[in-house]
Amino acid sequence: MANTNTDRETLRELADAGNETALDRLADLADAAGNLEELSELLDEGSMHAGFLLTRRAAPAGDLRELQRISDAGYEEAEKELARLLKAPTDG
Repeated sequence: MANTNTDRETLRELADAGNETALDRLADLADAAGNLEELSELLDEGSMHAGFLLTRRAAPAGDLRELQRISDAGYEEAEKELARLLKAPTDG
């Protein structure tokens, strides 16, 4: 059976060569570690999975600025979440 514990360096090399699955796996590892900076960098590299993971954190927190940044980076679901939050009634 093959070793499924791929190291980050190998994943990075594959991602740099255009492998989207490796990029997604890096995003999963960053998310599991709570490394928002790395997730943001992966989003900037074009990882829509990183956008999903960041949106999943920003939306419940009501972080409008972060949702706008994620949307600007190209993740459309963040734009939808931002619009939803902006249309929601506020208390006061």
